[in-house]
Amino acid sequence: MIGWLRGALRRITPERILLDVAGVGYSVRVPLSTYYELERLGEGGIAELLVHTHVRDDAIELFGFSTEAEKTLFERLIAVSGIGPRLAQVILSGMAPADALQALAAGDVAKLTRIPGVGKKTAERMVVELRDVATALARAQPAAAAAAPASEDQDLVQALVNLGYRPGDAERAVEAVRRESPDAPFRELLRLSLRRLSRM
Repeated sequence: MIGWLRGALRRITPERILLDVAGVGYSVRVPLSTYYELERLGEGGIAELLVHTHVRDDAIELFGFSTEAEKTLFERLIAVSGIGPRLAQVILSGMAPADALQALAAGDVAKLTRIPGVGKKTAERMVVELRDVATALARAQPAAAAAAPASEDQDLVQALVNLGYRPGDAERAVEAVRRESPDAPFRELLRLSLRRLSRM
């Protein structure tokens, strides 16, 4: 089983990347949170990914993650009845790992159903099976993860929604630029978010 890869990025898309490892090209599926990190490196950049190898009767698929939290949550999600690796990838793309853990720990079914492909029954099953695990994982997250000024981020998301962008896309863009430029002023964060959304 492949658990980790390091190589040059040959192709980057929001769902899949091609990683050149010593002359061998590995096609790896990634959630949007990981894609945003890899996009900063650009094609030709050297990337390191934690990998989950998913084996089926007819195929072997690799799923890559930039952080241990993403990989851990992905593997917990696919253990839930009715959630396969593709849906788990969508869930991680639809909500940042820290937010997903918080929603699961709080039993926030309404928030979980905002993720494309997650209906009420699936969300309820996720909460029942992962609530305790999510609570423990959320506590283990670094305290710095909560340091971003949430009220300003909400204002940024609202500004983008007012400009016509979908709430989910706006939230992901703001999360990405906040990670890249945590100390940037509101105006600069808005400009960076708009630039990122124009490329989505």
